[in-house]
Amino acid sequence: MRIRLLSALLAGSLSLGLASTRAALNLPDLGEASETVISRNTEQTLGTQTMNQLRASGTLLDDPEVNAYLDQLGRRLLQADPSQSGQSFTFFAVGSRELNAFALPGGYVGVNSGLILATQNESELASVLAHEISHVTQHHIARQIAAQTSNQMATMAALLGALVAAGTGNGQVAMAAITGATAAQLQSQINYTREHEQEADRVGFRLLSDAGFDPRAMASFFERLQRSTRLVEGNVPSYMRTHPLTQTRIAEAQDLAFSKPYRQVRDSQEFHLVRALLRSYDGTPQEAVRRMTKELTEGRYPDRQAARYGLAAARLRAQDFAQARKDLEALEKDGFQHPMYEALLGQVLMQSGQLPAARNRYEEALKRYPRHLQLVYDYPRLLMQMGDKARAARFAEAKLLDYPHDITLHQTAAEAWAGAGQMFKSHYHQGEYYAALGRLKEADEQFTIASRSPDGDTHDLLILDPRMKAIKEQLREQRRNSREGQ
Repeated sequence: MRIRLLSALLAGSLSLGLASTRAALNLPDLGEASETVISRNTEQTLGTQTMNQLRASGTLLDDPEVNAYLDQLGRRLLQADPSQSGQSFTFFAVGSRELNAFALPGGYVGVNSGLILATQNESELASVLAHEISHVTQHHIARQIAAQTSNQMATMAALLGALVAAGTGNGQVAMAAITGATAAQLQSQINYTREHEQEADRVGFRLLSDAGFDPRAMASFFERLQRSTRLVEGNVPSYMRTHPLTQTRIAEAQDLAFSKPYRQVRDSQEFHLVRALLRSYDGTPQEAVRRMTKELTEGRYPDRQAARYGLAAARLRAQDFAQARKDLEALEKDGFQHPMYEALLGQVLMQSGQLPAARNRYEEALKRYPRHLQLVYDYPRLLMQMGDKARAARFAEAKLLDYPHDITLHQTAAEAWAGAGQMFKSHYHQGEYYAALGRLKEADEQFTIASRSPDGDTHDLLILDPRMKAIKEQLREQRRNSREGQ
């Protein structure tokens, strides 16, 4: 019902004017409708604006393990096409049972947790990512935006956010996202055309095959989606609403698969671990424990180690720390070694109050897996909990050399330096956190406070000065765009 209401709203004009919409979103001037292509910078800005709205709405799944896996899978596909090395990509998960995936301008590719769980093997999930990557590399959204008038383009970030919210099943978020947007026949303008879908299938199939995945996976996933709509009347997955699935597309995917030799592809262990982790989030903690215990007892699992890992994660949610630790220790005795295991055990130890043991475990794990984000995020939080604020801040700052735009590390560093009494550094990192979220006014305020902090030295100010100038220039540009839209 909510989806139908959203579609009806998107199909008509809404109440607020263009000028207030442009000012509220701080959108750039996207150029004349006669332009056939919009710049890559404009695509990036539009995608970033939409991501900021999704982040503020709570739509995104804040799970480093799932997001890191999607990023790893996406990078494997991208490596199969070196010609796309100039395009930046960000892969992320959305916490929703709805079957959906989407691409935003600027290389942002999102996948609902429900779709990850609906895939039966890693090649099927890779086929979805390959398809969405192709929408980006072929600039499908940009090509549609370029065909609209400048007035319609000014609302696009809000509308993209609304459609993603609709794809999560969150009608309230969707309604909030589209308030103030104004245009006619918006749904049809944003949804992909059949030509775009077929092009994304063909380009995505080539990525899928060249990256070493099962070339039959795309067709098999399409067929299962289509069967699901026949079995349950009216139960149309969100993915099929935004990506129209026709018999022609299925037949073409099958023809492409037949053109390649048969290939058996083994799923990665990460695929099974991530699916087990997502299943541990389903329902109440007690329900998840009962369901996953039963599946283990009955042998209903594709990977036994992943199933046991998922059960331990469910027990952690239920705060049954003792049993969660027993489950993990049994895995370790079987020779199971993985950074996701180490991160989960660290959480069990930390949440059960065994802080020294947790610290030892994290430090040993980080020697073996120094770039595993869940470990990188959790370790400084543990140090702060133990009162070692300065060490936590220094660790976060050191990792920012590898991940300079990571908002979690900036926020951790800001909190840790504040606890250590280093206010210049705290305000600087809080400013970088706001800047990464596109909240430029708050970033400027934090940088200004930092510049006046007595504990900042000459080296600190040399780093801060160009960042302050860059943020102020972006704010001036926003004000110019706002005046032009009035």
